[in-house]
Amino acid sequence: MIPVTKPFLPPQEEYNQLLASIWQRNWLTNNGPLVNELELRLKEYLNIDHLLFLTNGTIALQIAIKALELKGDIITTPFSYVATTSSIVWEGCNPVFVDIDSETLNIDPNKIEQAITPDTSAILATHVYGNPCDVEAIEAVAQKHSLKVIYDAAHAFGVTYKGKSLFLYGDISTTSFHATKLFHTVEGGAVITKSPDLLKKMVFLRNFGHDGQETFNGVGINGKNSELHAAMGLCNIKYVNEIINRRRELTEHYHKRLTPLQVKRPKLVDPENYNYGYYPILFESEKQLLKAKEVLEKHYVYPRRYFYPALSNLGYVTAADVPVSLSAASRILCLPLYYQLSKEELDFVGRILLRTQNYS
Repeated sequence: MIPVTKPFLPPQEEYNQLLASIWQRNWLTNNGPLVNELELRLKEYLNIDHLLFLTNGTIALQIAIKALELKGDIITTPFSYVATTSSIVWEGCNPVFVDIDSETLNIDPNKIEQAITPDTSAILATHVYGNPCDVEAIEAVAQKHSLKVIYDAAHAFGVTYKGKSLFLYGDISTTSFHATKLFHTVEGGAVITKSPDLLKKMVFLRNFGHDGQETFNGVGINGKNSELHAAMGLCNIKYVNEIINRRRELTEHYHKRLTPLQVKRPKLVDPENYNYGYYPILFESEKQLLKAKEVLEKHYVYPRRYFYPALSNLGYVTAADVPVSLSAASRILCLPLYYQLSKEELDFVGRILLRTQNYS
């Protein structure tokens, strides 16, 4: 079987060493020493000043919305994972969808301004597959209309843009360290900001509002993560560059293997500073996609329709006119890509796909 992804696991003895230290201390959660060490290591690796390690990427989005005190409408993308939208709704705000760019599949900044109303408080955009949004254009619109900006950077670990971490754009960036990501802590996520004041606010939000044992600074939730998850992150961070390089190598092999295939790929803003977290292909029609998926699965290859359906089709949101997003969501398929994937397995996937290209 070839799944769409497999988690990277470090040498078990390295993880066991950290587990032994946890057993010795008997300190499992509540901002333990490994959580603190992981935050420091992440800030060093990413070259950023402020980061909080959290339970998951969804809690990160919710804390970001709460920290910025957003109300009313949040302009967002219909082409992302469901958590991007559900977090907005969960926090009592209204997602307003604008369409995506047909080349990058990120939110189209040229369509944001016409969606702004007096009820608009922010823009929440996703760096789809880790491919940077047009951050300058989004920032210009946000400044013109006094809006906050959150980036869902769940796919963007290690990506840089114009010499700095992609996480440093916007008021707050959020990310995921779920097991499917190229850097993971089994379950986990983070918020990143340039603002010390926002960081302090999110520290309270992460831990029930605790300001000491018996005093509270506002309402908070349980967004903490554990020592066991931090241990996995500390093991994995040593291998991130190796993981990215392997994914780049496999991606280039896919490119060569699938050259005759009549599909498109999203346009990368900066291939040299990308993390190669996904390998998405766009078929000419949904019928072609469904046939290819069917044949792959008959051969025990399991791609995924990231992202389908378009979020504007969710039953708890207001529908929007987003034809580019609807078209992309119906035609895009992510192929298997992970550190352990062999070139022989990749060639097998390629041969199957090439045999299906005559279907229309």
